[in-house]
Amino acid sequence: MKLFHSLLLTTILLFSTSAMSAQAQAEKVNINTASAEQISSGINGIGESKAKAIVEYRTSHGKFKSIDSLQNVDGIGAKTVEKNKDKITL
Repeated sequence: MKLFHSLLLTTILLFSTSAMSAQAQAEKVNINTASAEQISSGINGIGESKAKAIVEYRTSHGKFKSIDSLQNVDGIGAKTVEKNKDKITL
């Protein structure tokens, strides 16, 4: 009986972990449409002030053409973009 419970618990945990991983991948931040709040909560290393700068840059210069062009915003460097590429979409 203990073996059954262990197997059942392991199965549940594996299913939960894969479902959470799929959900996290689906929740990318679109830097061309997201609000400052969505950007700051969804991208690591981007606080409120940098998120507002992203929105202001987008308003002044138009939509971002690539994820790497996020580096054109003052205060956002290549390391920040690189570590968040899997969380950002256009």
